[in-house]
Amino acid sequence: MAKVGYEAAKSKTDKLMRGYFAIGAEGLSKRMNLGTLMRSAHAFGANFFFTVDADQKLRKAPPSDTSKSPGHLPVFTWDSVDTMDLPRGCQLVGIELTDESIELPSFGHPLQAAYVLGPERGSLSPQMLARCDHVVKIPTKFCINVAMAGAIVMYDRHRALGRYADRSTTAGAPRIERPKHVSGGPVMRTGRKVPGT
Repeated sequence: MAKVGYEAAKSKTDKLMRGYFAIGAEGLSKRMNLGTLMRSAHAFGANFFFTVDADQKLRKAPPSDTSKSPGHLPVFTWDSVDTMDLPRGCQLVGIELTDESIELPSFGHPLQAAYVLGPERGSLSPQMLARCDHVVKIPTKFCINVAMAGAIVMYDRHRALGRYADRSTTAGAPRIERPKHVSGGPVMRTGRKVPGT
């Protein structure tokens, strides 16, 4: 039986991650990639989206962003790596296919993270790589589309930090569901009695 109303909304929020994240790209030049990446960011629950040194023609709403993301999450456009202004404590994670990069399936995602991808026909700039706290790679034989890479990284973050049951070791659904989180009552250090408890 399908859940409706409050129960359906509650079951969606049971899987929410802690912390926050953003995603963006440096040097983007194609509107379809920008729109697809923005739409994916919106779908995966990003807290903001950003571009760094993007092509000027990308200032208009891309047609591939059918969810109209700028109406649902803030979009920041920075002209250079030096003008990037991330929240305090937010770790910058570069997505780049290099020998030194950490493989994504082994990476521990920071609770507060901003993921940055490179341009369509290039790599993250040396200035951007120097600014990154971590650099990860998707274990593929060659580079993939920037919007697709962003979606894979966001999925991996959800898989790692969302409240999901452990992955089944056999084909099919997990045999044991993850137990629901139960909050305890308030802890009063002064011995004062709280009304209603």
